[in-house]
Amino acid sequence: MTLKTQFSAAAFFLLLLAVLFPFAADLHLPLLHGEVVEWIENGQALWLLFGAVFTASYIKPLSLEKGSRQFWLWAVVWWVVLLGRSTSWGRDYFPHEPKLVFRTISVILIAALALPILLSSTLRKEIALKLRTAEISLWMALVVVITFLISDSVEHHRLLAPWFLHARQYQDLIEELYEIPFMVGLFFITWDLMKNEKRGAPLSVAHASR
Repeated sequence: MTLKTQFSAAAFFLLLLAVLFPFAADLHLPLLHGEVVEWIENGQALWLLFGAVFTASYIKPLSLEKGSRQFWLWAVVWWVVLLGRSTSWGRDYFPHEPKLVFRTISVILIAALALPILLSSTLRKEIALKLRTAEISLWMALVVVITFLISDSVEHHRLLAPWFLHARQYQDLIEELYEIPFMVGLFFITWDLMKNEKRGAPLSVAHASR
């Protein structure tokens, strides 16, 4: 894996947001009885859906050779799983349906993500190939990792939480805000990988094995 050290405007903007988010509590931004958090969650769901649709339409996995095809179909499933997780597998929009429905959805989606790795040696080889040859922005990767860790810390009251959560009533808002740069950064990383794929780098397993 090659880490590109160029500091992009997108990475700078996302890092700036990450620095400013904790001050939402200090500025006493209105929560509107949870409506603001709900708006953010809906926006995140739309973004993750966009990530899945864009990945499928941009890279056109079914037109790729064996190896790349499996990898990018798997990547689309990743976006769908993240969408499912962000909406509690649909419970956020259909709260009165039986819990078994959402449990079934979660099992199906997670199985669609995990089973291909277990059953497909081609996919495993392609993932290993991408890890060896992919070019990823160092700064964007840091944005994704750092904001995920902060969001997780705030949600579960881990050690770092007091640094970013200045008022308890803002916990849900701060958690959701930090998920924004995580999701946006993940999209930029995926987009870079797809652009490299279209330029012919990295090679697919099919080509690499020749």
